[in-house]
Amino acid sequence: MSQLYLQEIERSHEISPEELHVLLLARAKGRVSFWLIDVREKNEYTASSIKGTDGVFPTSTLHTQLNAIFKLQDRLVIFYCTNARRTFRLIPRLKRMGFTKIAHLSGGIIEYGGEKLKNAPLPSSINHKETL
Repeated sequence: MSQLYLQEIERSHEISPEELHVLLLARAKGRVSFWLIDVREKNEYTASSIKGTDGVFPTSTLHTQLNAIFKLQDRLVIFYCTNARRTFRLIPRLKRMGFTKIAHLSGGIIEYGGEKLKNAPLPSSINHKETL
């Protein structure tokens, strides 16, 4: 996985479902580092989520979790929701706040063909996770 490939994702602020699948496989092998964040509500996450999700930050309460999100600022962060509507609106807001290494999943979880989990427990807090 080349650094140029990751930089292109950061530049476009968008990633296809296929690209995310490849990145998740590469991350599992220790070849790449990024955060995958679900911005849907917690009940939506537990109903169906992408395997490998690192955190859940619902857009409805995002303003209360800014400190945790700022801790992720030094690494590529990929956001997803149901169909990319929430993340499409979120990316410009985060860019105005100074985030540069961000992208959203085009088409959302609906379009993602990789492994999904049902009834998954919420990921442990980003605040307590070790750096990937």
